[in-house]
Amino acid sequence: METIVKDIHQDLIEACRHQNRNAQIRIYELYFKALYNTSLRIVSNTAEAEDIMQESFLEAFRKIEDYRGEGSFGAWLKRIVVNNSINHLRKKREMISLDESTIELRDPAPDEQEYSENVFCRLEEIREGIKKLPENYRILISLHLLEGYDHEEMAEIFNTTNGNIRVKYLRAKQKLLQKIMESRTSDRNVGIR
Repeated sequence: METIVKDIHQDLIEACRHQNRNAQIRIYELYFKALYNTSLRIVSNTAEAEDIMQESFLEAFRKIEDYRGEGSFGAWLKRIVVNNSINHLRKKREMISLDESTIELRDPAPDEQEYSENVFCRLEEIREGIKKLPENYRILISLHLLEGYDHEEMAEIFNTTNGNIRVKYLRAKQKLLQKIMESRTSDRNVGIR
C-alpha cells in the first residue's frame, strides 16, 4: 500500500477538482514544458506532441478525482502523457509491437557487454543517437534513460513481460551505441578530408 503524499501544489489540485479555470491554467503552466518534452521524445513531432498535451491536460482535469495522492501529481500527469503518446503512435501506426513471435533470450556476448559498458558518450551524442533509432527502440530508450521508468513500469505500459522489455531494452541500447559509434566514425572521416 502506497503512502498518501501531500503534493506541493495541493491547493491548486483541490481548486482544479472544483473546475477552477485559474488553477487549471496555473497547473498547465507549471507542468506543460516538461510533459511536452516527454511527449516529443516519444512521438518525435512537435505538432503531434502539442495536440497530445492538450488532450492529456483535458483528460487530467476530467479525471482529477482519480488522483489520490499516491505519488506526486507530476508523476500522475506524466503517466497520462506517456500513455496518450504511446496510444497516439499505436493509432497512427496501427500498433507498436514490442512482442515478437520468437525472442532470443541471451545475455550479450562478453565482448558486446564490455563494449557497451566501456563506451562513454556525451549527452548530445545520446540525444542525436536516439533520434536515429527505430521508433520502438527510441520509445524504450526515452522512457528508461530520459523519463526514469524502470523495466517493470515499461512492461506494464506495453502490456508485456518484464523479460521481454529487458531484451528489447538491451537491443535498443546496443542499437543506440551502434548509432553513436557510426556518428563518431563519420565525424572523424569528415575531419580527415
